[in-house]
This record gives sequence, C-alpha cells and structure tokens, in this order.
Amino acid sequence: MATFVDRVVLHATGGDGGHGCASIHREKFKPLAGPDGGNGGNGGSVIIQVDPQVTTLLDFHHLPHRHAPSGTQGMGDHRSGSTGADLVLGVPDGTVVKSPDGEVLADLVGVGAQYVAAAGGRGGLGNAALASPRRKAPGFALLGEPGESHDVVLELKTIADVALVGYPSAGKSSLVAAISAARPKIADYPFTTLVPNLGVVQAGSARYTVADVPGLIPGASEGRGLGLEFLRHVERCAVLVHVLDCATLEPDRDPLSDLDVIEAELAQYAGDIGIEGGRTPLAERPRIVVLNKIDVPEARDLAELVRPELEARGLRVFEVSTASHEGLRPLTFALAEIVDQARKDAPQPENTRVVLRPKAVDDAGFTVTKRESGGQVYYSVRGEKPERWVRQTDFSNDEAVGYLADRLARLGVEDRLFATGAVAGDEVRIGPDHNAVVFDWEPTLMTGSELLGGPRGSDVRLEDRSRPTRGEKRHEYKERMDAKAAARDELWTEREQGVWTDPDRD
Repeated sequence: MATFVDRVVLHATGGDGGHGCASIHREKFKPLAGPDGGNGGNGGSVIIQVDPQVTTLLDFHHLPHRHAPSGTQGMGDHRSGSTGADLVLGVPDGTVVKSPDGEVLADLVGVGAQYVAAAGGRGGLGNAALASPRRKAPGFALLGEPGESHDVVLELKTIADVALVGYPSAGKSSLVAAISAARPKIADYPFTTLVPNLGVVQAGSARYTVADVPGLIPGASEGRGLGLEFLRHVERCAVLVHVLDCATLEPDRDPLSDLDVIEAELAQYAGDIGIEGGRTPLAERPRIVVLNKIDVPEARDLAELVRPELEARGLRVFEVSTASHEGLRPLTFALAEIVDQARKDAPQPENTRVVLRPKAVDDAGFTVTKRESGGQVYYSVRGEKPERWVRQTDFSNDEAVGYLADRLARLGVEDRLFATGAVAGDEVRIGPDHNAVVFDWEPTLMTGSELLGGPRGSDVRLEDRSRPTRGEKRHEYKERMDAKAAARDELWTEREQGVWTDPDRD
C-alpha cells in the first residue's frame, strides 16, 4: 500500500443547483392569490485549500472522486431551497494544481491558499421571482444548473530549506538521520529511499528543514530511475547539498564525476520548469559539497585529494562521517547561515491583485456560426447566457419553452441568425457539440396586437377587475331567456312542418 503520494488525479464535481418551484398561493376566498414558488438553492463548490495538518496526497489516491453537496429544491409559500455546503479539500503546502494537459492552474503556497476546482451550479428561480406586471401568473419555474465537473492533477513539491541530492547509497538518508530526529530507512543497497524524507535540524537558535531526495542517476531528468518522480521536490529548496560517496566500490565512479553528472541532470531539469514568484533560478542557488564516509581510511584520503579541486570551483566543502558524526556540527551551522540569508533575501509576498477584465463594447455575449457536418448545414450558438438559459429550461413545459424563446429574441439571437443567413426550418444548436440542444428554428412572428393572445404566463381572469351591475345582470338574464324561447319556437315550427318525419317508417 502506498504511504507517500505526491501526484494524483482528482475528479472534482460541484453540486447541482436546486430547481425552482412553480406554485400558486391558495387561501380561502382567494382562489388566485398569486405565485409563491421559491428559488432553488445553489450547489456547493469543490475547493482545494492548503491545510498545515496535511502532509501527503494519500487521501486523494484512495478516493479520487469528490462531489460537493447539491442545493435543494424550492417550495411553495416563498420558501427557498437550502444551499449546498462547499467541499473544502485540505492539501499540503506547496501543492501545484495542473490541468490534464499540464497547464498550471494554481500554485498553492501558504496556509489558507485555495483554488476552486469545480464550482457549484446556480439554483433555478421560482415562479414568484419570474412574475412581472405583464406575466402575473407564470406556470413554470427554472431548473437548477448542474455543477461543474473537472479533472485536475495535484502535484506536491516539498517545501524544505535544504535538499540533499546525490547518487543512490551516497549516504543521504544517513545524513538526515544523523542531524535530525528523522528515522528513514537505511540499507546497503541502491534505491533504499523510495520517498522523500523530511527532517528538522536545530543549529543553535536556527531551525530549518532538510529533504532527502531519492537517489539520482544519469538520465534522471529524462525519466530514468526515480528522477522525474522526485526532482520536483528540489524546486522550492533554498540550498542544494551534494552528498558525494568517497567510499564507493564502483570502478567508474569518483566524487568529481558524480558531482558533474548530478549537476548536469539538475541543469537539464531546471530548463523545463518555470520559476515563479521571484524565486532564484535553480542553477543560481547556493551549493554545498559534503564528502561522506570519511570514517573509512581510503575515503578520507580520497576526500583530501579532491577537496582542493572542488574549492577551486568556488564550492564550500565539508568532510563528514554519519557513522562517527565527525564534521556534522560545522555543516549544520553553515547550512543555518545560508538558510537565514536566503530567508532575508526572499521577496515579500505581494497582496493578491484583483484583475478586472470588462467586456468589449461590441461584445454581444454570444456567437452564431454557420457550420456543416455530414453534408448538413446547421447554426451553432455559443455564449454564457444562451447556454445557461437552455440548461435552466424545462422543455416539457410549453410556457417555459416560450419564455426561453422570448429571452433569446431579446438578447438578439434571432437577429444574428437572420444576419448569418438562417431561414425558417434550419437546424440550430445551442451549446457545445457533444451536449447541445438541437431544434428547428421557427422565427418569432411580429404582427399586430389584434392577432396575438396575452403574454406568456398571463391569466385573463386576473386582467378583468370589473364587476357587472344589477341592471347588466338583469339585461343579460332577459337576453338569455329570450334566446331560449326563440330556440324552442324554432324547434316546434320544424316539428309541425314534418321536418323530423322518417320516410322509411311512414
């Protein structure tokens, strides 16, 4: 079972918005008291937030699918649905959020930094909110929008002050165990360390963290060994410590060649990453060379032999032994000095700037494009408002469909279709091709008011507020009685004239 996970794919889905309610207030002696349907609640969002108590992405490795609660449906008597709670997912400090294509969406550094991975859907309006002076009794409500669904890649880049790099079995884990309270796995075979180890070092009044990066080999920046899996953990470290094995038994290795190989891999990897936030480029960060295992006599002689050449390159060199703890104290204080200076030189974090991007003056909010697929011509309508209105429409309700047609006409979609060359009966698709609403376009007829009925959602019983007088009622009654008498006389006359006679029986 995995115990350290630094890269996962998260499938985040926001909560759906609740549907609006279509309801009419009913009360004694008030048969038409008006609409009182409440709005649906908004769905919850999936938010990724830095939590200082979280140190790994293991939870997302076991449960990669996360869904935020949905909003509830509105009810009558102006009762709105409840809003779904946001689902806040804690991640370690230094987590990078990327798209499946590799685009960096957010770099979460600092406690409380957050990123909305999937926004919740908007709740639908009830018929009480849709009522207007012209639409006094809407018989429909808007549906809730579905929540967003996105796949994001979470990568953990360890935030440590010092990174220990070197060949496998160079003694990095032993060095971490000797200068801190960390107890990593130590053995006499390569690739003993399969996950980065963190240790806290106390040097006088200074305290800093050290990360043991698993062993690098030639070609690590291209994916050989464990290079690509853990090279990302050196990106945020202020100091790089080269741990060189002076007691290696391999004939083709020596401290100088090992240093050149690791530096070449770091330089090649640094060319593929982008340094953001004012951090020093990886190739310009301070280096320290540690000649390890000098408790072996041959290793001590080799360390004394290569030390002048390393110092000629401008590198600070320390000869240490993790077995006898020789030379560890000067090394820890030197690292504390460099880390303290790096913290002082680090740029102050800037306040988050709010970037306003107003829409262009001629931006209609939608586009109409003429396309062709399989020899058939259709018109594609894309835009935030038209697509949202389509998602909120209940197509089983004719009045709701008419309301959608009115909204699209007011937005100017029909005029744009006319300008693009569409005619009655052409196919129109609103939304993306994989999930579009397809219908045959019938333009709205603009005629005189005498040919039109009342506006959609109106009730003629609410329009007539007059009451007939007693004289008008008496006159209406007499006209009705006279009409009945005239009808009886006409039927009797026809009977006397033999109109109802059956010639077969006579």
